[in-house]
Amino acid sequence: MHLARAIHFDESDRNVFHRPARTGEWAIPGGFEFSNWTEADLSGKARQAFANGWLGIETFGRVTFVAVTRIEPAEHAALIEALAAHFVSLYGAPSLEAARPVAAEELAQMAALCADHPANTVLTVLRELTAAGVRETYRHIEAEAAALEQFAIHSVPE
Repeated sequence: MHLARAIHFDESDRNVFHRPARTGEWAIPGGFEFSNWTEADLSGKARQAFANGWLGIETFGRVTFVAVTRIEPAEHAALIEALAAHFVSLYGAPSLEAARPVAAEELAQMAALCADHPANTVLTVLRELTAAGVRETYRHIEAEAAALEQFAIHSVPE
């Protein structure tokens, strides 16, 4: 199974999100955070998180880019527990037992999003408010094979 980890190409996420996700932590879209938002909620760093932020499942911070990678079953099980606990502590889910299926479904949706992409594919998310609620669209950027010339210094014997 594949999921995605937070990646950073530069330091910009530290400046645009209230709480940036840590490089390497597992991430999901996390659009549920915005389910009852209105245009009035969309300003400053909150707007940036809404517009294109993935949710890290360790810090519950946001990140602009994620990369597809393989996840081990034990890691997946731990993510379900962490996300379920987040639903209880922040969103008032009645219990871990009630929250686990919802957390598992969030991760299943992310796994489905990653399933058609090879490892190291970069994903982005774009959200907008519509009359029907939050609309999410995704974009992928395939990893290109790097040519040896990009990394090696060649010398010609004299």
